This record gives sequence, structure tokens and C-alpha cells, in this order.
Amino acid sequence: MDEIVLTAGTLYVIVLLRAGGTFAVGWLAGAGARRSSFARRISSAKFRSAERAIQRWGAPVVAASFLTVGFQTAANFLAGSMRMPLPRYLPALFLGGAAWALIYATVGLGMLAVLGRLFAERTPLGVAAVAAAIFAGWGVVVVYRRRKAALASVEH
Repeated sequence: MDEIVLTAGTLYVIVLLRAGGTFAVGWLAGAGARRSSFARRISSAKFRSAERAIQRWGAPVVAASFLTVGFQTAANFLAGSMRMPLPRYLPALFLGGAAWALIYATVGLGMLAVLGRLFAERTPLGVAAVAAAIFAGWGVVVVYRRRKAALASVEH
């Protein structure tokens, strides 16, 4: 149990630094864009409306992004570049980061332990499990891309 608490605590610090840093980089990038020739594009009514929506309602998106793969960085960067106020951002960061750290400290590391044991005791079965996981992931990506392409062709 102590190992899980230590691991979760370490992962929590890591995610706070990484996601908070991404938010800060987004904030700086947004500030730079507002001072550049790009400023005309981002000063449109549509952009300002989107910015206000993210400032007001973006916190649940940021918190939920920690439960996804590949969306966390974008959500934190956009929250920063769209100037989400810190009193809205920080609770989302703390809550989402805690969920992420607990999931990875328990389920994620548990799965690695099971795979390690499987490889040590039954190597062919371990190789088959990893191959099946890779194949399933590849299949999900292929199906997703085909559906996205089909939807794009229907829209045009």
C-alpha cells in the first residue's frame, strides 16, 4: 500500500508540473499571438466568443482530459492560450491530475506487473498478449480513420 501511495504522489507531482507547464506555455503563446500580426484573426467576434466559453466552461474539459490519451496536452495548452482564469483552471488541474495519478498508480502499474509476471513465467503468452493489444490498438485506429474519412466525404 505504501508503494501505491508513494507512486501516486510522485505521479501527481509530475502531472501537476507537466500540465501546469503546458498551461503556462499556452498562456505565453496566446499573449504572443495577441501582439503579432495574427492578432487580427483572433480578435474576431467568433474567436472572442469561443475564448469566453473556454474561460467559463473549460474547467470540466480540462479535468476530464486527464482521463483521455493524447488530449491532455491540447486541453491544457488551449486553456492557457485562451486565458482561462487560474481560479477556474487550478481546481480542474488538481482534480484531473489526482484522478490521472491514482489510475496510473493502481491500474497502470498493476497491468505492468501482470505483464512482467506473465513474461517471466509464460513468455509465449506474454508475447501473445502484447501482440493482441497492439493489434487491437491498430484496429481501433484504422476503424476511427475510416469513419472519419467516410464522414468527411459525406460532408463534401
